[in-house]
Amino acid sequence: MSRPVTLFTGQWADLPFEEVCRLAFGWGFDGLEIACSGDHLDVVAAAEDDAYLAAKQATLEKYGLSVYAISNHLTGQAVCDDPIDERHRGILSARTWGDGDPEGVRQRAAEELKVTAVAARRLGAKVVTGFTGSKIWKYVAMFPPATEAMVADGYRDFVERFTPVLDAFEENGVKFALEVHPSEIAYDYWTTRLTLDAIGRPEVFGINFDPSHMNWQQIDAAGFLVDFAPHILHVHCKDSKRRFDGRNAPLGSHLPWGDPRRGWDFVSAGRGDVDWEAIFRTINAIGYDGPISVEWEDAGMDRLVGAPQALAFVRDNLFTPPAAAFDAAFSNR
Repeated sequence: MSRPVTLFTGQWADLPFEEVCRLAFGWGFDGLEIACSGDHLDVVAAAEDDAYLAAKQATLEKYGLSVYAISNHLTGQAVCDDPIDERHRGILSARTWGDGDPEGVRQRAAEELKVTAVAARRLGAKVVTGFTGSKIWKYVAMFPPATEAMVADGYRDFVERFTPVLDAFEENGVKFALEVHPSEIAYDYWTTRLTLDAIGRPEVFGINFDPSHMNWQQIDAAGFLVDFAPHILHVHCKDSKRRFDGRNAPLGSHLPWGDPRRGWDFVSAGRGDVDWEAIFRTINAIGYDGPISVEWEDAGMDRLVGAPQALAFVRDNLFTPPAAAFDAAFSNR
């Protein structure tokens, strides 16, 4: 099955947008998942300024790249997060941070997500990938135990804050794909189920699937794809490696990014613990026909070497299995 392979620009925001386009074109990527970071995309300008939009489109056309999705993970994180603090100031635009008043930050972040839907439509992207943040992630360690009422309130808060956002997405014919990820309202299998049941908007809200975040939690990523097949709107290709040796643990121990004592880290696609054969077979078998977006986060490898290697890995391994193989593999689910 032929499908586009794209480069997620979030880890390249230190480079000018045109330089990233040049690199992606030279390596052979089909398009981009453009992050709203650096000079890559200002969603307000893309939504309101025809000249700005035309300049972005001209750069993409110059390098023969398409836009299949845009990412506004950083802004989305602030919509539901509690607490809002200096960590958020470091990832948000000055206009979203404003005076730093937590509720004001949440409301401005929600408004920027609405504008992101307009920008996506004008760019021709059908999906916006992102985060939601979570009022209840702070309770994940569960001691003192969070009450059922506290957890339920977290999901109510998510629905109240995201319903107007999703209304804007629906008006613009764009879908929002939540990346199931630590610190989000959906971070594993069962919280994904709770989130989808709570929001009840399958026509406009779904999942950005990234198996690396399943791997460190020891979740069956292929099984996740099967069970949530109707909701898979976008796919990230990012690998991870578990390094549990009796001392290291999955929560990271507040150690620096890339420190092997953290217990796990992101590595080049095909060099980690993700079962990519099962992932690619299942992606094809469930009928997902969107792009595979390479997200480069390997702290131990030069990205200028690793990103094209990841592209080659995807192209070499993405294939269509016989239907019988899928039926046999998942008949017990």
